[in-house]
Amino acid sequence: MGWITSNDLTRIHYVEWGNPRGEPVLFLHGLGTDNVGWLMQRFAFGRKYRCIAVDNRGSGRSDKPIGPYDLQQLALDAMLVLDDLGIESAHVIGASMGGAIAQIVAVMHAKRVRSLTLACTACTLHTWREELFDGWIELIHEKGMREFAVHNLEWIFGPRSFRRLYPVAIAAGPFLLRAPEHGFLGQVQALRAVDANIADELCNITVPTLVISGSQDILTPVADAEEIAYRIPGSELVIIRGAAHGFMIEQARSFNSVVRDFIDRQSMSSSAERRRGSVDDVAGSST
Repeated sequence: MGWITSNDLTRIHYVEWGNPRGEPVLFLHGLGTDNVGWLMQRFAFGRKYRCIAVDNRGSGRSDKPIGPYDLQQLALDAMLVLDDLGIESAHVIGASMGGAIAQIVAVMHAKRVRSLTLACTACTLHTWREELFDGWIELIHEKGMREFAVHNLEWIFGPRSFRRLYPVAIAAGPFLLRAPEHGFLGQVQALRAVDANIADELCNITVPTLVISGSQDILTPVADAEEIAYRIPGSELVIIRGAAHGFMIEQARSFNSVVRDFIDRQSMSSSAERRRGSVDDVAGSST
């Protein structure tokens, strides 16, 4: 684990795991969670890749200044973590709010991205989602974070999984959303204030991109994934049947399989290109 001090003196915490000689994979988590949200990905990705997960400001062990926050600032925080580790570029995986941050990274820090995975996320702040966020803010002010976490488990798990995992989900909800009230609200406000122009820039993303969603996701429905895939040329769209918003936990095996296969293919492709480049260099020097 480590810390960096961001440009505004906010301390940002991150963790590393996996193969130190593997290609780097940057994990960006969702609203109110922290690197613990990627526990189900530790072994699947760590066997081959050098993995880094950033605690967004407002959650985890990072500083939690009074908000509101800015998603462009959260994207910069993540890039400064890569700088601290001496990593020029990484495969970027963003889920939910982390997917919104990953879109900003791909648009504003394009050279830092080897491949892009956007999971259970959106590129447009629809009116119904603004109203939902307003309701969340009101509930938190009235009843606090624990009541919010329990009340909103339906957004995370699909109906069948929620019934099956109800006792575990009730206990796990407050554990997963470990941000303090003001940190969580700062992140919500960052989502409400996201720059709408970012969506118009998605057409300029040229790195290999995977858009992945659950068929039962009611917070970022399949239509959101389809819109992102439509906007990013050549992107791949995968829908996991029966999965909801928290499918990297709820259906971790399916999530890991699809995303690992995607990153493995990009890694193999880039390795082949480097080998061809080396052969061309040798051939050129001998003529």
